[in-house]
Amino acid sequence: MNNLRKIAITLSGGFLLLISLIFIALPGTVILLPLSLAILALEYDWAKRYLKVAQRMLTQSAKKMDQFVSKYRRR
Repeated sequence: MNNLRKIAITLSGGFLLLISLIFIALPGTVILLPLSLAILALEYDWAKRYLKVAQRMLTQSAKKMDQFVSKYRRR
């Protein structure tokens, strides 16, 4: 049963990761990358490390976008 779980997590997370890498240039699909890494992080340590990096980068980009929007909203 444990092998079946690992296979299911690997296949579903790997599929979402592949799709997110293909569609990374399209707006709105960036959510697939951390989602796929979160699924893979259930079984793999390397995915946990990349998930933390992705979360840090998304937080930084959100802060920059907030600054950008608030800068032009004040005018």
